[in-house]
Amino acid sequence: MSDLTGKTLLLLGGDPFSVDIVRKAREMGVRTVVTDWYDTDRSPAKKIADAWWDVSIQDYDVLSRRMKEESVDGVLTGFTDSYLVPYAHLCAMNGLPCYGTEEQFRILTDKARYKALCRQYGVPTIPQYSPDDPDIRFPVLVKPVDGSGSRGISICRGREELERALDVAKGVSSNGEVLVERYMEGPEVTVFWLFMDGKAFLTAIGNRHVKHNQAGNIIPLPVGYTFPASVIPKYREEVEERAKAMFSAIGLKNGMLFMQCKVEDGTCYVYDIGFRLTGSLEYKLLGRACGYDPLEMLIRHALTGRMALDPEAAAARIDPAGMSPCYNVSCLCSPGLIREITGLEEIRMREDVIDVLLTHFPGHRITEQMKGLLAQITVRVLGCVQKTEDLYPAMALVGRQLHILSDEGKELLLPGIEREDIENVILEK
Repeated sequence: MSDLTGKTLLLLGGDPFSVDIVRKAREMGVRTVVTDWYDTDRSPAKKIADAWWDVSIQDYDVLSRRMKEESVDGVLTGFTDSYLVPYAHLCAMNGLPCYGTEEQFRILTDKARYKALCRQYGVPTIPQYSPDDPDIRFPVLVKPVDGSGSRGISICRGREELERALDVAKGVSSNGEVLVERYMEGPEVTVFWLFMDGKAFLTAIGNRHVKHNQAGNIIPLPVGYTFPASVIPKYREEVEERAKAMFSAIGLKNGMLFMQCKVEDGTCYVYDIGFRLTGSLEYKLLGRACGYDPLEMLIRHALTGRMALDPEAAAARIDPAGMSPCYNVSCLCSPGLIREITGLEEIRMREDVIDVLLTHFPGHRITEQMKGLLAQITVRVLGCVQKTEDLYPAMALVGRQLHILSDEGKELLLPGIEREDIENVILEK
């Protein structure tokens, strides 16, 4: 029996990703309650929770009363930046553990603030321009300072496109502020961190494989991740300690964080940060490959104030360079109404596959407005293999086994990972 058996966790937000939080909590013997103001189609985690409320995550007084009535022991939220400050506020109101403070979440969801922090501590970040700079060198990337999920982001190759993109980004930003950055093409990585009792640990660096497979000025979206990335040694030598100093300066104590980076000449340039869980779902890979699960640790912290029963034992398992070869296949769909998804059971039965997660189901529509957003990802397949040379065959097999058909019988699945995408980017051991 788990030491958490019988405790009650309130989860703020019940989107498709949050289904995984409910399932993990249940494995740990924890009772779950999900709240937001969406119906169960948009908030499917409600369907599998022990209880659910149709209460906004910012209706603090009502939530606090219901929490006392149902003896809630802890609160957590998952994958959405805009939920983080309300999460911290609700925890503070009720004297419950929170892995971050309101101010930390404000800093780490504001691109202008965290990029300035990176520059202060020598953590490489993508150069930026003032929107009215007459010497802007195109192409550039325009983004809202506080957006997530790739919303409001545009690639601009001239002044006219820039003016239109500024209006789009301002419309997405809560405060109307935008960033204009140099548009860096080339490889990407995501750097993952874990915090326990004030200590920062580099847990993994994964290659983020993106693909330009849609027309227009749409940013490329991820079609997969591979671990461990070949940039790890250089990152550890040049950036790791600077990043730790930056985290210490803003007082990060517990939780997990990711940094999305562009890679140029082996240097990782930060372009996005999230002090939260991420859709790459790397915690599942770390659980299989390394024996510790950051999601499980976040649930534990919410209920006890501690990330691990034995932090030293957990820290001993962290080894980004020693991680087994792992993958995440992110399956993008073109716009259309999904009639049928086939091949899922065949994929789930494979020995290398850890999990298969759906964010869209038959009957859901991928809209034109979703193009260029992470919302186009319909299925994610995660797995680990024995040898580096097994990575591409395992990922490619997903693309052959999976079919996502429209109501007109059209294949909606967009092209995915290719062999050349992963050549020379995996750390050889």
